[in-house]
Amino acid sequence: MAEQFRQHRIDIRDTEEFERVNSFYEDWHSPGYSQISSATAPSAAPDGSAIAFAGEVRKDLHSSPTYRIALTTEDGHRTLTEPGEGVSELNPAFSPDGTTIAFTSDADSAGAQQLSLLTVTTEDVASAPEVDGTIESLCWSPDGTQILLGVAGRGADLSGGQGSGTTTSAKSSEDRPAWMPQIESGIRHDDWRAVWIYDLNTGIVEQLDLGLNVWESCWNGPGSLLIVASESPDEGAWYTAELLSVDCDSATTDLLFSPETQIGWPAASPNGARQAIVEAICSDRWLVAGEIHLFDRSGATTVHPLGTDVTHLQWLDDDRLAFMGVRGLDTVTGVYDVTSGEARELWASDSTCGDRYPVGSFLPDESAAIVHNSYTDHHGVAWLRNGSVSRIATFRHTGIDEVARRSGSVETVSWNAPDGTEIQGLLVIPEGEGPFPLVLNVHGGPVWAWRNHWTLGINYPRLLAHRGYAVLHPNPRGSSGRGQEFARAVFGDPGGADTYDYISGIDALVDRGIADPNRIGVTGASYGGFMSAWLITQDQRFAASVPMAPVTDWYSQHYTSNIPYFDELILTGGPEDPASLTFERSPVWFANRVVTPTLQTAGSVDVCTPPGQATEFHNALLAAGVESFCFVYPGEGHGIRKLPALIDQTTRTLEWFDAHMGPKATPVSTSTKAKVSVNSKIVAEPAISGADGL
Repeated sequence: MAEQFRQHRIDIRDTEEFERVNSFYEDWHSPGYSQISSATAPSAAPDGSAIAFAGEVRKDLHSSPTYRIALTTEDGHRTLTEPGEGVSELNPAFSPDGTTIAFTSDADSAGAQQLSLLTVTTEDVASAPEVDGTIESLCWSPDGTQILLGVAGRGADLSGGQGSGTTTSAKSSEDRPAWMPQIESGIRHDDWRAVWIYDLNTGIVEQLDLGLNVWESCWNGPGSLLIVASESPDEGAWYTAELLSVDCDSATTDLLFSPETQIGWPAASPNGARQAIVEAICSDRWLVAGEIHLFDRSGATTVHPLGTDVTHLQWLDDDRLAFMGVRGLDTVTGVYDVTSGEARELWASDSTCGDRYPVGSFLPDESAAIVHNSYTDHHGVAWLRNGSVSRIATFRHTGIDEVARRSGSVETVSWNAPDGTEIQGLLVIPEGEGPFPLVLNVHGGPVWAWRNHWTLGINYPRLLAHRGYAVLHPNPRGSSGRGQEFARAVFGDPGGADTYDYISGIDALVDRGIADPNRIGVTGASYGGFMSAWLITQDQRFAASVPMAPVTDWYSQHYTSNIPYFDELILTGGPEDPASLTFERSPVWFANRVVTPTLQTAGSVDVCTPPGQATEFHNALLAAGVESFCFVYPGEGHGIRKLPALIDQTTRTLEWFDAHMGPKATPVSTSTKAKVSVNSKIVAEPAISGADGL
């Protein structure tokens, strides 16, 4: 049919389908062009009068959005900076006295964020001396005389959640002749992350040479730091990073905590007497959601406050620790009192705040500045006070209202897996009467979770809903928000029991009359890409599959990815270990059991799940006689993120589902498609008891 034929074309911009998707995005964004359309990184003014934030600005659908520093009060919001073409300004942070906002800007070199200071009363901006690299984080000292900078070298790895690849600026690569080779030589001098300190009194910025790679850092009282660090800068080294204290004068370190799993979100009380860190079994850096470890002179304490997997920490004073996190499908904020050992809930909601995980900026009165949103409520900068949300800046426009109107609704769902475990999820429902064609959308990680977010972390569920599809977003075992035992359940058994978490969810929606059993599709990115490839080797009910940035062969993944430590962690061993699941959980080895038409997408510079993973599975499917297409987008990393490449990917994805399971597609015949009962053993043999994912 025409939809399938168009998949053979490299350039589909002249097609009606591309124009339909482009128009959807245009309708969505064009009324807000050149205006702030969303926000991130809120910073509360110390007196509670204002919130600074980084505002996203788009000028069209053909270039990446940029960011500028803005300020909002009860009277409305305004931009404080007007950067030049293509410049982004990030990481705003109020000084302790509220007179200055520190932020970063890449005005001098694309992609290389450097420190700037804005005087609040006059809005004058001054640049600090340049650091060698790009600033990823900044933190004021408690007395406001120094700023701690987290600086990444130009060759340092980005996490999978950041898009993979390196921090190397686009400008530096554009300056090189096209014939110059890409060099891989192990660790280089510009791969490291370090801490620098800017002194406002002297105007000098200096690196603190610790001989370690510093992933995260904060002040630990006067003249001391708290850092998460490893001895190597490669992304895999993060999984074994430790918590250390640093004496700034001597540049010496003391080990505070050597965790069993992964850690993040370090925080220290203003006087430096107490420290806190979150530990959790993790898939990716920056995706840490788990238990709090507290340290002081009397020893260490572990708490799991209010049953919340914690994603953000901030000391309000020397005795009270504020936190944010996820509990089931809810976002939760609270305060833990170290002296009493009690936690108080401040706010819990099925709406959320933050980007990938809940974050905010707290004040001592327990209020917090947040970026609030849900599937039906676009981003707004808000105060969280007395258990309720008060928005003081909204970025709604006619395009936002239109896309919300055309995107169906979202509701919470739950069901029981075959072993009785309750599984939760979010279901996007289109207008009209069911049963609907259903797309199973598997999240990445696997230790992450779908939340009631404006985009649900991505954009295409809204377009699917507009087309009449229901979209199931399950949080199976391995997801965050249900405690560490639940998150750990996928390690050593990836794609095993969680396979049935997905399948039983589909069956539940079929039984409830929501899903058409003959029109079931699956998609997902990263671990979701792996599961989109694995599930079709295990169950032949799927009419179409669209794995994105998948892992399909754990052998080649181990030796081509920048995080080989992770597959050893989840597979209980590396390729050379006969006890590992390397073979048994690789979809490519079971491609001959697939009947599902499959379309894969990958980024050419993805070093987390390299594009060869999609190519291997594509070739294996072709050899098995399965309809398959594979698209590798140049310059894209872990997930297709830039426009118009994202429009192209979305167009092909929608066409694929429409062709094989949409209103005009020929239904899958249950008499010719073998189905697996959720109580059956997994199909793939020999000796397979599960599946895997990334």
